[in-house]
Amino acid sequence: MRVTFLGTGTSHGVPMIGCRCAVCTSADPRDTRFRPSVLLEVGGGAVLVDTGPDLRSQALKFGVTRVDAIVYTHSHADHILGLDETRRFNVLSGAAMPIYADARTLADLRRAFGYVFDPSTSPGGGIPQVVPHQISGPFELFGETFVPVPIEHGPRTITGYRVGRFAYLTDCSGIPDASDDLLRGLDVLVLGALRHRPHPTHFTVEQAIAAAARVGARRTLFTHMCHDLGHEETSRRLPPGVELSYDGLVVDV
Repeated sequence: MRVTFLGTGTSHGVPMIGCRCAVCTSADPRDTRFRPSVLLEVGGGAVLVDTGPDLRSQALKFGVTRVDAIVYTHSHADHILGLDETRRFNVLSGAAMPIYADARTLADLRRAFGYVFDPSTSPGGGIPQVVPHQISGPFELFGETFVPVPIEHGPRTITGYRVGRFAYLTDCSGIPDASDDLLRGLDVLVLGALRHRPHPTHFTVEQAIAAAARVGARRTLFTHMCHDLGHEETSRRLPPGVELSYDGLVVDV
């Protein structure tokens, strides 16, 4: 499986509008972060995790010309607002897009994008063609098993995913004990690490380091990072086996 990091930032992105801090004005391209998303090339298919508001820019920058399915972690704006951009992938593939999400996320998508799911909507201008699938357990895509991993995002339980020896847990503030068995034996773990200061719905860097040690993956990559974390400076302070991801990073699992 090949994993391409399309976005590794927070809901604001980095740089933030109107901010002149050292990270937002950095010349290091690793400090420029789209909203969070990854593309998984697996079993002959391309699976997009989340459709953030930067999807068009991500696809153009990183050469994404094919998406065969979408899986959603949850329905916050920075993870769903690019859904309309998927109509271009309908044109390229000539097929409707299967999307996979839990019941709450599907309900929120139907509210936020009512015109997409309303069969009476006029087709003028183009409408994403999607086929929703509600997930309640493992499901198959392109010969691989996608295992939903419940994680805590503040008071809300959202969905991480395990595929083979890879797992993606963005927007994470806690990993329930019941999810431990779903995360054993990983080669690569992607885990949210917002900043050093505490936050009610996201791990700090220190909390993410502790969670990474608990999971015990061979390699852990942090994502969903705000402008408090400069790539080079933060990387120097991380333990062996733990790294910061960055937009455009490609990892083979």
